[in-house]
Amino acid sequence: MAKYTGPSNKLYRNYGVTDLSNRKLVSSLRQNASGQHGAARKKLSEYAIHLNEKQKIRLTYLVNEKQFVRYYNEASRRKGVTGTILLQLLESRLDNIVFRTGFAISRKQARQIVNHGHVLVNGKRVDIPSFLVKPGDVITFRAGSSDFIKSVLNSIDMAIAPAWMTIDKDALKVTFDRIPEREEIDPELKEHLVVEFYSK
Repeated sequence: MAKYTGPSNKLYRNYGVTDLSNRKLVSSLRQNASGQHGAARKKLSEYAIHLNEKQKIRLTYLVNEKQFVRYYNEASRRKGVTGTILLQLLESRLDNIVFRTGFAISRKQARQIVNHGHVLVNGKRVDIPSFLVKPGDVITFRAGSSDFIKSVLNSIDMAIAPAWMTIDKDALKVTFDRIPEREEIDPELKEHLVVEFYSK
């Protein structure tokens, strides 16, 4: 699958991603679609609405199409509400947890931090951003990475501690206590549209 190398903000605006994976840019960027006629967007078909929501969630978590289908198939196999389980799987990704806990400015930076081997899960180095963290897992950082991570924390100084994780900033330690409930995940995401998209 070809990797998109163009401007990310165009994709985010086209699909209505408000998170933008960057806390500093959210308020300053325009939210209408990109292009000369982006503000005068035509009424979308039902198929386009479902497709756009799928793309919106995929881009929010920086997951490619093949990965997203795997997550959906896994969610559909498990007992429970498929859409909710899908979001819970995405929230359990290691790169997302590094971002959520404030140890990275954006999800892209969080992915880079994991890729470069800075992150330890239960004392073992994990360099796979898509690694699914389980309840009880402890995330720490390599000794040589502490200065860099602390500089990131100082630069953003606005980390929001999710209720399903315990964060020790001084020790650079995160404990993944439990899987988040649907009410604790972004309310703007309409996962039921994704389920309808794949059910057709």
